[in-house]
Amino acid sequence: MHKLLTTLILFGALYATTASGADANPKAATVGFIPKLDTDPYFGVAKTGAEEAQKEIGGTVVQEAPSSATGDAQIEFINDLVSQKVDVIAIAGNDPNAVAPALKRAAAQGVRVVSYDSDVAKNARGLFINQVNFDTVALQMLESMGNLIGYQGEFAILSSTATATNQNAWIASMKKALADNSKFAKMKLVQVAYGEESEQINQQQALALVQAFPNLKGIIIPAGIGLPAAARALDQAGLLKKIKLTGLAPASLMKKYIVDGSAQDIWWNVQDLGYLTYYAAQAYAKGTITGKTGETFAAGRLGNYTVGENGEVILGPAVIVTPENVGKFKF
Repeated sequence: MHKLLTTLILFGALYATTASGADANPKAATVGFIPKLDTDPYFGVAKTGAEEAQKEIGGTVVQEAPSSATGDAQIEFINDLVSQKVDVIAIAGNDPNAVAPALKRAAAQGVRVVSYDSDVAKNARGLFINQVNFDTVALQMLESMGNLIGYQGEFAILSSTATATNQNAWIASMKKALADNSKFAKMKLVQVAYGEESEQINQQQALALVQAFPNLKGIIIPAGIGLPAAARALDQAGLLKKIKLTGLAPASLMKKYIVDGSAQDIWWNVQDLGYLTYYAAQAYAKGTITGKTGETFAAGRLGNYTVGENGEVILGPAVIVTPENVGKFKF
């Protein structure tokens, strides 16, 4: 009887410890990724990072994406992932508010919500995995444009969509720097246009900007599809000697234009973004982090990360890609 009682007490203590701990469910989570667009290679590379992390810590990666870059198009994929009973949804928002009700419904059914690359409404997710600090990368784009055009003259911005959270934040920061920083006093932003996440529309818009503004010296394009598309269109039109380009795009797609001095590029390791998002999603699913400022978690080969204000986790600084360092970027 004594041995049986001892055994029961030990078993009860073990059960209580396991049930109350963050690792009560040792099974790693299923993470459903919803990129902005199914044809954007950027998110394909981010997925390889998530799959790399999955091999290290277990769990499952599922990725589904819309064929049009709108918030409404993402809603059906949110609902589908909920029906698949994923543990976490990681979404790159096309429209921060359009997807919020669907994400809130998912959360009400026990699904954790993480945004990555492009944020959604803060009250519709717990974490935002941001590739770079918004103000820093905005200033890098402006510095890059200034360097290319001698810090004077007219330039335009060709963004992705009018509702893209990350691009809008970068544009707002650039406008503020133009107004406040005397270094950019001779640079004039003449228009913000949109390429709608389409190669064809980006090409058309780039050519239209040149036609509309005869004194245009450059275009900032903070969109991975848009920058190489605009570069090809202006190159074919023989305009790259007149118009300088900079922005955000896979360095490998811009290498030709970077090497010949027609363009610069601001970039980061996209695979690492997917890798970090997966680690953060697993930590969130397990309860290791809850989205509160100051919480920390381990992210494999990337080291430890700290959750900032409003649940933001920043991958790290971007780099201005030039002829000297372009060879370091595989994507």
